This record gives sequence, C-alpha cells and structure tokens, in this order.
Amino acid sequence: MECCRRATPGTPLLFLAFLLLSSRTTRSEEDRDSLWDAWGPWSECSRTCGGGASYSLRRCLSSKSCEGRNIRYRTCSNVDCPPEAGDFRAQQCSAHNDLKYHGQFYEWLPVSNDPDNPCSLKCQAKGTALVVELSPKVLDGTRCYTESLDMCISGLCQIVGCDHQLGSTVKEDNCGVCNGDGSTCRLVRGQYKSQLSATKRKTHREGQLLGLWACY
Repeated sequence: MECCRRATPGTPLLFLAFLLLSSRTTRSEEDRDSLWDAWGPWSECSRTCGGGASYSLRRCLSSKSCEGRNIRYRTCSNVDCPPEAGDFRAQQCSAHNDLKYHGQFYEWLPVSNDPDNPCSLKCQAKGTALVVELSPKVLDGTRCYTESLDMCISGLCQIVGCDHQLGSTVKEDNCGVCNGDGSTCRLVRGQYKSQLSATKRKTHREGQLLGLWACY
C-alpha cells in the first residue's frame, strides 16, 4: 500500500500524510458500506401514469446502527394519463365522499398549491367554505404544485427535473426542449405560426404573454 512505503530522501512529508489520510477514508467508506445488506428490488410504482414513485429498501446488518439511508426512491410511470383519468389529488379527495365528516357527507374538491404544506391532502367541501386536511400526506407521486413536476414522496416535496429524475434541476427551455439552449425556436410577435402545436402553446403560455414561440 502507498501509505506504508518508506520515505525516501526528498519525499514530501505532506504527500505521505495525504496518502495515509486517503487510505483511512477509503477503509472507512468500505466499512460503512459493508454494514448494509444489498439493495432490494424496486417496489411497484405508486401510479400507472402521470409520474409516480417507486422505492427500494436495504437492511442494516450491524447490531447497533448503520450510517446512511435504508430507503431510496426513483420516479416511474412517466407517461401522460388519459384525459378521463382526472386529477390525482382530486381522486384522493373524492375517496372521502363516502365517509362522514362530523356526521355529514360532503363532496370533496382538491385544494392545490398550498405554500406551507403542499404534500398534505387538503380538500374543500363543495358549495361551502369548509376546508379540511383529510390526510397529513398525499399519495406518493402527487404533484406538489399544479404547474410543476416536483412530486410528494413520503409527505415531502421532492424536486423533479424535466428529465423526470429526482433531485434534478434540469428545466425546459423556451422551445419546450428539456435541457435545451433555446436554439430550436424563435419569438414571433403579432402573428400565429401553425407549426406550434397545442401542447407547445400550453407549455409556453408564459412566453406567449410577450409573443408566440414558433418552432423551426
């Protein structure tokens, strides 16, 4: 091992100290990882469409405790849901329609974009001002906000990029290209370009406040 070589004349002591520290760090990481069992298989996705979450578990083999996480997540089912599927948060609210609240039945509608706790299930009784937290956590895969890909997992809002990866900060450019540089379209004022699809127009509604984004 490098750290055990005898210092020869002219060998910098600082370099030897660095090798010794690196060796200890490597052994420490190996010891830490050896306390864990292998990661288990991925669970079934929490959703069949619209973007959900799947998890994998591992077991601590130590009699005391292990450093690190025993669960990891990834996104799944990243395909659009059919229009008739409806809103995922709304489905969770309507699931309480058959349950009495304070002795009365209500038709519950979703309350979205809560800035304080976007991952709680808050619903409003239709036709009333009554807003109730029907569950402290929405189901995994529920969008934190209606205009974002970020999703709730285990009650916490997790960042999701346009590449559908957890923790990713990659965003679409003005042309709707994930991690693009904006070179595939141009801004046109005062006219409509037919090659701009309905999907693109919806995606770029903010840009359309200033003009129309036309794809090349």
